[in-house]
Amino acid sequence: MFVTHRRPGPGKVVGPRDVCPDTGLARLSYGQARAVPDAYTAVRGPGTGWDLHEYRHSALTHLGEAGASLLMPMAKSRHKKPENVRRYLKPSPEAIAELTGLLAPGDSRR
Repeated sequence: MFVTHRRPGPGKVVGPRDVCPDTGLARLSYGQARAVPDAYTAVRGPGTGWDLHEYRHSALTHLGEAGASLLMPMAKSRHKKPENVRRYLKPSPEAIAELTGLLAPGDSRR
């Protein structure tokens, strides 16, 4: 998602971490990468979409919904304090219903 549409030029010195090993395409600069999520998620014009920080934390929410323990999102995001990660672990109504089903399998009255 965060690579350019072309390979680095012949005179351009690029580190191995800045080039996709599969395609050979160069990594976007931070400024260019910041514009990508905004361009595709903005509903009220430029600057109203997601930024990289929100994109990163939505991944933590998805991990929480997938059943990952608190330690896994902490390791992924490199947060040091559990309370800083807990705010992103908001289970969906479907996830809560699934968990409730584990407590009372086959009982639809709950």
